[in-house]
Amino acid sequence: MFPEGEVGAIVAQRYNRLKVRPYNRPMASKKGKVPTGTIALNKRARHDYLLEDRFEAGVALEGWEVKSLRAGKGQLVDSYVLIRNGEAWLLGANITPLASASTHVVADPQRTRKLLLHAREIARIYAATQQKGYTCVATALYWKGNRVKCEIALGKGKKQHDKRAASRDRDWSRQKERLMKQTG
Repeated sequence: MFPEGEVGAIVAQRYNRLKVRPYNRPMASKKGKVPTGTIALNKRARHDYLLEDRFEAGVALEGWEVKSLRAGKGQLVDSYVLIRNGEAWLLGANITPLASASTHVVADPQRTRKLLLHAREIARIYAATQQKGYTCVATALYWKGNRVKCEIALGKGKKQHDKRAASRDRDWSRQKERLMKQTG
């Protein structure tokens, strides 16, 4: 694909640097703004829960919420998913309204938002959350094309000693990496 030798290596390096990855593809817009793939992450969920099954859900949003998310004003810190009447709802997610975008509506930043999932996925989540210790939390909000998607996960609550062990393992893996860099 690329020529041999030093020139070929330089061309290949530049090609790989400029290549657009499919998971973080910029979205074209009229105003020239290019949002990145990830809007918000829930790092606390990864710390507090042992995450098992993950699902991708669409989110039913109003116009001012989409504009706020394009500006990066979304938070998932204390959010969770509730299954009620065969529908999935996102509770506790905070989307701060923009002053310019929500002048004609009364904006509720923490309103309950509907998640769009298949019936079999909702049934699977409902069955898992009825078991003791399982809950469903939102782990990420991101763009997929021009739509907002929410990654939700089934999680089992960690005990305090599990959190300490995870922290200890993370620190040890960092220390191993440092040692390997120094020796090699």
